[in-house]
Amino acid sequence: MADLLELEIATPERQLVHEQVSDVQIPGKDGYLGILPGHAALLGLLGAGTLSYAAGSGPRRYLAIDGGFLEVLEDHVRVLADLAERAEDINVDRAKSELQRAQEQLASTAADADPVVALAAVNRAQARIDAVERR
Repeated sequence: MADLLELEIATPERQLVHEQVSDVQIPGKDGYLGILPGHAALLGLLGAGTLSYAAGSGPRRYLAIDGGFLEVLEDHVRVLADLAERAEDINVDRAKSELQRAQEQLASTAADADPVVALAAVNRAQARIDAVERR
């Protein structure tokens, strides 16, 4: 069994990560998944949250993820995210403003407000803030 696995993270626009890592924490649709080298094969849906991974002896790295698919093989993890953003690229003030707007929309009783859309916006904004704060 290898000590490392290959991690690929891509969105429809670009590839964000392609490197050897020792472990990955991934926000699945129904909770977080911890992936180590030698993990059983797996296909899954991504939820909104913070993906983290360790590469070498450097600090842990964080990305905000929202939706998509996950493929795990024995020594390879492929994340095809609908939206993904590195923690260092996130403007935390903007993310906090987006969270406040989304929470207000969720609390709104307006007939045209869709609670599913509002809740998704809250989760997405919170994932962005969490990624920055964990970094």
